[in-house]
Amino acid sequence: MAEEVKAKKQEEETKAAEKPAKVVKKKKSKRKVSPECKIYISATYNNTIVTITEPNGDVIAWSSAGSSGFKGTRKSTPYAAQVAAENAIEKAKPIGIEKAHVFVKGVGSGREQSIRGINASGIQILSIHDTTPIPHNGCRARKTRRI
Repeated sequence: MAEEVKAKKQEEETKAAEKPAKVVKKKKSKRKVSPECKIYISATYNNTIVTITEPNGDVIAWSSAGSSGFKGTRKSTPYAAQVAAENAIEKAKPIGIEKAHVFVKGVGSGREQSIRGINASGIQILSIHDTTPIPHNGCRARKTRRI
């Protein structure tokens, strides 16, 4: 009798050990940001990267011509820049952005077209700043060659 009780307890313990513990998932909190944001556009000769941030600098969403499906020389086209800007806005729209300050950096062909893509997606542009670095004197020149 005592042996049967012990055997039942062992069976119950092994069954309990086989059952996986319940995993409680935390619900993702709905992130709401202020309707005003900053959009940084980095337009190089090879790619265009669009980053959307909160006013304090925390990144909300980003996209690039490469991540939008363009490869090789097509990444540096104005159309690829427009698609990248629209993809970034599409990711950030559910969070609640409406107005934006745009900061453009670089000399690539996607500068103006990415701004047009932002405008076409319904975001009100408050200001446009050009933050392209400009050398004031440049690097020191090489010494002259003597033959």
